[in-house]
Amino acid sequence: MSSRQVLGMKAFCGAFPVLPGKTEAAQDFAKSVMGSRFKEFDASQKRLKTTKEAWFLQRTPQGDMVVVYLEATDPEKAFEELATSKEPFDRWFKDQVKTITGVDLDQPGGAAPEQILSYGS
Repeated sequence: MSSRQVLGMKAFCGAFPVLPGKTEAAQDFAKSVMGSRFKEFDASQKRLKTTKEAWFLQRTPQGDMVVVYLEATDPEKAFEELATSKEPFDRWFKDQVKTITGVDLDQPGGAAPEQILSYGS
């Protein structure tokens, strides 16, 4: 997994494909996470030692993608802990990601993004 040090934290940035016809579901998922499920999301982020997370919907000729940027003490460990988590919110979250993107967050590791450029501090 590619990560970069950011003010004592490590950063992760990765793109998740949105399956055809699932863009609205991705937007609704984000609204739920930041709305009715925010307390659970916040507790999960704290468990995983994630201090910042942002999602961006990127439309491309090949299809839509959700670009995820996060900062955590150890992003690799956070993904590993999420993969093995049985917490109800984490289970719901992973199920949503799999339904919308096809990415199975129950499987730690996988094809991690490769950073090919970094400018500035």
